[in-house]
Amino acid sequence: MKDILVIGAGQIGQVVAGLLADSGDYRVTLADRSPDALAAAVPTGQRLQALALDVTDTAALQAALRGRHAVVSAAPWHMTVPIAEAARAVGVHYFDLTEDVASTRRIRELAQGAGHAFVPQCGLAPGFISIVAADLARGFDTLDAVRLRVGALPAYPSNAFNYNLTWSTDGVINEYIQPCEAIVDGRRTEVPALEEREQFALDGVLYEAFNTSGGLGTLCETLEGRVRSLNYRSIRYPGHGALMKALLHDLRLKDRREVLKDILENALPATLQDVVIVFVTVTGWRGGRLQQDSYAHKIYGGRVAGQPRSAIQITTASSVCAMLDLLTQGRLPQQGFVRQEEVPLADFLANRFGAAYAPAASTPPLARAA
Repeated sequence: MKDILVIGAGQIGQVVAGLLADSGDYRVTLADRSPDALAAAVPTGQRLQALALDVTDTAALQAALRGRHAVVSAAPWHMTVPIAEAARAVGVHYFDLTEDVASTRRIRELAQGAGHAFVPQCGLAPGFISIVAADLARGFDTLDAVRLRVGALPAYPSNAFNYNLTWSTDGVINEYIQPCEAIVDGRRTEVPALEEREQFALDGVLYEAFNTSGGLGTLCETLEGRVRSLNYRSIRYPGHGALMKALLHDLRLKDRREVLKDILENALPATLQDVVIVFVTVTGWRGGRLQQDSYAHKIYGGRVAGQPRSAIQITTASSVCAMLDLLTQGRLPQQGFVRQEEVPLADFLANRFGAAYAPAASTPPLARAA
């Protein structure tokens, strides 16, 4: 039985720890600096150990990692690098959920020459979305455009923002502020967040999508020189982007992030009644003809191990658990930097955790256009 340390007892971390512990193949310790968070996440009788841990205490962090098979960081994005550095120092496999581009660049540096694996960006986007895009791209002789669209939305929007808090507030703000990687006219570049808005309909529902940071993971590097256009945009209900631009830019709250976080968390309620939308479109040439393949899938919240969980909790936690499981089974590289797009989609969906993404047989998500 492999020892795993999950850091962060928030909405995602507690589900990650629970899924791994319930599998029966992992001995899991859930760590957080908040005793209250740990008490809520590790109820009496659950097969989890709780550990009070301050990630900023390097000595304590390294001591907590020693002897483990792997560490999974479900901590806020700004704690990513210290945890990865401790994993390198101690010599354990490392996984995270970060969408922060700068943090991932530092993790790539740490992975050089390491005798164990560094597998960042294991969530929904970045994460599963890159696995889907790479799988579709392999079906073409020559690529033209790759478009990735993901949204974690309330199933029943009821406010002017058409939005509820379904995951990390810090993460949402960060992806609305930071520059976004893209490939435009064959050239790798950065584009501003919240721009290049588009509208589309899926299953009769109208959505908008705009640039947000971090969702591409390492795809820009992987597909550079092979594709004319590559971009990632977050899906929202119409009108959300304009309101966020007013808050961030007109009211200049991008420079007062704690104020914005306080406003959002006291005005927009959280919800477990959400829907995750995954929509990827790839165009290119196959057999001398310009063709398009698409993947579209919706995942709703439900019950996991008897507990109500949101769709974003289910998808994000299942992704990182699947990647850890695949590595433990020897199906991923055992050392160095591991990209999400290295994982075959079929392997991911066949995994016991990745199966959370598998569509019902009556609603296949992959539509191949001839």
